[in-house]
Amino acid sequence: MTPEGVPLSTVRIANDPETLAAEVAKAGAHAEVVLEATYGWYWAVDALGDLDARVHLAHPLGVKAYSYRRVKNDIRDATDLADLLRMGRLPEAWIAPPALRELREMVRHRAGLVAVRSGLK
Repeated sequence: MTPEGVPLSTVRIANDPETLAAEVAKAGAHAEVVLEATYGWYWAVDALGDLDARVHLAHPLGVKAYSYRRVKNDIRDATDLADLLRMGRLPEAWIAPPALRELREMVRHRAGLVAVRSGLK
């Protein structure tokens, strides 16, 4: 999206770092990218970080406050996120460093194992 709010392109990609890198490379060096903080965003942040892109992670609860529309799809979601970033109103979530993300995953895994153990008792 241009600084004036004109969409440049819309592309659906598979969850693949190489495909993501190829699309972001079209935006030029130090492109600004917005991602939704949903399950599995880690790989995309890491791939974009390798490209020197400026990554913004949209906080799901903050973005929800801006969505008053009836029709919801990926294209409209992407446009809304880009507009919020462009206007400086994007509610951002903190991007934890990879080492901390690994520790968080271990804690989540342990909590899941404890839940299974409790269920079996």
